[in-house]
Amino acid sequence: MARPAIPPEEVKVLDINSSFLGTRTIRLMENAGAAVAKIVLQIAGAGSRIAVVCGKGNNGGDGFVAARYLSEQRTVDVYLVDHREDIESEIARVNLERIRDKIRPLELFNPKGYDLIVDAMLGVGLRGSPSANYERIIRLINDSGRTILSIDVPSGWPSDVHIRPDVTVTLHAVKSGMDRKNSGRIVVEDIGIPEEAAEYCGPGDFVLLPRRGKNAHKGDAGRVLVIGGGPYTGAPAFTGMAAMRTGVDLTFVATPEPAALPVAIYSPNIIVRPLSGDVLSEDHVAHLLELSRNVDVVAIGPGLGSDDGTLAAVQTFISRCTKPLVIDADAIAACGQKLGVLRGKTGVITPHAGEFKKLTGKTVPEDGAQRTRTVRAAAAKVRMTILLKGPLDVISDGEHVRLNRVHNEAMTVGGTGDVLTGTVAGFLAQKAAPFAAARMGAFTAGFAGNLAFEERSFGLLATDVIEKIPLVLRRYL
Repeated sequence: MARPAIPPEEVKVLDINSSFLGTRTIRLMENAGAAVAKIVLQIAGAGSRIAVVCGKGNNGGDGFVAARYLSEQRTVDVYLVDHREDIESEIARVNLERIRDKIRPLELFNPKGYDLIVDAMLGVGLRGSPSANYERIIRLINDSGRTILSIDVPSGWPSDVHIRPDVTVTLHAVKSGMDRKNSGRIVVEDIGIPEEAAEYCGPGDFVLLPRRGKNAHKGDAGRVLVIGGGPYTGAPAFTGMAAMRTGVDLTFVATPEPAALPVAIYSPNIIVRPLSGDVLSEDHVAHLLELSRNVDVVAIGPGLGSDDGTLAAVQTFISRCTKPLVIDADAIAACGQKLGVLRGKTGVITPHAGEFKKLTGKTVPEDGAQRTRTVRAAAAKVRMTILLKGPLDVISDGEHVRLNRVHNEAMTVGGTGDVLTGTVAGFLAQKAAPFAAARMGAFTAGFAGNLAFEERSFGLLATDVIEKIPLVLRRYL
């Protein structure tokens, strides 16, 4: 059964998650090169001369391995578009050394002197258009009239300047947007990526978090507004603290007056905005909307309680808010009462099974496959990402699904759900897409919980989990 097409940006996710699961990237590169060589040998008859043109990334590394296999049966020359010292990947450098006697100077490259050209220059990591040097080689190959085979994707694609191959050997699965017009005949080759690498959250998901610039200023890495508290004081504090630990620059907590001082005491890093009265009410909505204009994401729900006036205020705020949202706890029930408030919204909803029923009216099935289908259908209906918390988290944007099993049974302790909410909000504020933010948030909170469990066992607290978040980021980001 053919795998569904995957977005190009997910390729590196799969590589890293495969390594996390025990399948080393060097093995995937070896398998990729061997698979490419097999297809080339089916096309290029005995006596054919083959040129393998390689870039500096892992796409080039695949080309080095393919050249090694091909050289056993055909005449092969390898050309580097960049200098040897520019090769980015250690495993690519290892494979380069194994075919060093096949390397020819780029200035001598004449594609018309070969029967087939293997394009191993640029993979799925390209942003924008190829550099001038790559553009020159791409045009030279396209104009050669020779048979062209690209590895994984045509170099330069999806920009207007890209290799126009006769065949593309794409690895693991077709990449979204590939077709016969831009990629020639597409051959899918399995290279040993574990199915779990595409099914479960892992450290590879951090690839989807935009990197901050070296010249960033305060606020550039995100601002979060948490609306919560009143009956409960810890929940909004945990959410705000977790968001800060993901790397956002500023976190504001808007909370009724009785909770304001306790929240401030939890951490001086949180900027508290007290709201008059004991609970959130409609009177606060205008002020909250004003506060939301100066942030990147709003997390709403932790510790709010279920007062009728509070639920009505949540509905009014969400219906009028224009910022991405992370909706948790009692705010989920408010949305379930009036589902239309979610129309046109973007963000993540983080229910447990009981809250999922309040949101959708549906009981979460025990069967795993049915649970997945139920969450996907619900996410498609509300047009937001849903992160269903449980022994196995289910995350869906209505089209794609990821599962998360990285956590432990001690994380039933109060407050860990609020930590997850803050973690997701933090990544969303740093410009991750909602589905990606939910995946990263679930993995980060779960892995931090596992680190905390190693020290605290069943005595771990929500604050212990928060303090381990930076260790997860340092290890994998």
